[in-house]
Amino acid sequence: MGKATGQAQPRKERPPPKESMVLVPPLFDYPPIAARTRMSVPAYEVMFGKLSLQNLFEDYFDQSGNMTSRIMLKADPHADLIATVSAAADKKCGNVKGDALFHWQKESDDPHTFVNLLVSTSNPMWQLRSSAYYPEYGIGAFGTLQLMGNRVRSEESGVVGLRYGSESISLGASFVPFPLSGVVPYGAWLVGRKGNLSAGVQYKPLSGNKNTMPFTDPENWNCAISYSVGSTSPLSPLSTFTLELARSKQLTTSFYQHMVVQRGVKNPSEDKEVVEITNYIDFGLEFTGRIDKDKPENDNSLFQLAASWQVNKNFLLKGKLGPSKSSVVLALKSWWRPSFTFSITAVNDHSKGTTSFGFGIRTEDLRQPSYQRADPNYIMLTPNMEHSSQGAGERPVFQARSGSYDHLPTDLRPIDRIM
Repeated sequence: MGKATGQAQPRKERPPPKESMVLVPPLFDYPPIAARTRMSVPAYEVMFGKLSLQNLFEDYFDQSGNMTSRIMLKADPHADLIATVSAAADKKCGNVKGDALFHWQKESDDPHTFVNLLVSTSNPMWQLRSSAYYPEYGIGAFGTLQLMGNRVRSEESGVVGLRYGSESISLGASFVPFPLSGVVPYGAWLVGRKGNLSAGVQYKPLSGNKNTMPFTDPENWNCAISYSVGSTSPLSPLSTFTLELARSKQLTTSFYQHMVVQRGVKNPSEDKEVVEITNYIDFGLEFTGRIDKDKPENDNSLFQLAASWQVNKNFLLKGKLGPSKSSVVLALKSWWRPSFTFSITAVNDHSKGTTSFGFGIRTEDLRQPSYQRADPNYIMLTPNMEHSSQGAGERPVFQARSGSYDHLPTDLRPIDRIM
């Protein structure tokens, strides 16, 4: 039967591109400053999502009423210098504080072996920190030495330690080389991992503990267990749930979620094959409460949650909510080198009903040239014209062609497997 006169003819769609591209921007900050010295602290302090939560809750949240400036310069592939100056809004000279950190590491992409020197005026001191690790044996040594400054406690003069690490276990101990009379060893840890499950215990006595049997005191022990799903590559979702019992009285519950979201690109300057851009969304919450029946007047219960959204390589939006204050951050990164990052923080004090602002500017030349390109290793399996032009419909699935992250830039690969 013939078609009725005047009936609308179906629109003839062009075939989709042979290979639809997805923009894969770099992480807003890589490497995280805190991650560069992780081999000089117990693995217990790094595991259980603590490092990710630290970056989420602290990075770019400039102190209200302050102007913070940071300059990060790279002398060569192995050495760099970071100088930070913070000034209060009242512009009094006495409120200007600064730090300078010189950092050297043996391999440009491997922070296992490094030396850094910190000079601070905010807390007047000179501090030397170093770590040496040999992956072929799994053995490492680390230490911190305070060259100048006030030394109230013996551990402030220096701490040295030994560690062993592999894919499934990490253990180590740290000591004070010049202890005061009666001071016990500084700490020890044991962390193990089996599949998605991690568990660990940490011995960390209270400063100046004079107990003759400190190992039997539950106040000196922390333990934690966590369950993680996903890869540590930014291109893969990651979920971590952790329970930690600290000093037998404080129970901390934390959750961290990293999500990878693709959204449509409507940018006429991009090639027609580019249809989406990868966004990184992070969410974290932490609750700490006492589990003993007799709670002190100064209850240390704490609840906070935070989220961040990296729109592209130039824009980052973060928010944080706590029991007394909430904060919002907008950070803008320039697209030239050396790059400039401008950030503004709005802090609302719930108890006082006031809002204050903090400002930050960072100049850095630490990282490789910034890129934002169509990565052919991540392709749409079921592209269609409706999705390409409007971003509508069911999101297609992405997959890595090679099944390996080795071809990706360093900041998009999973971190190494050494605990």
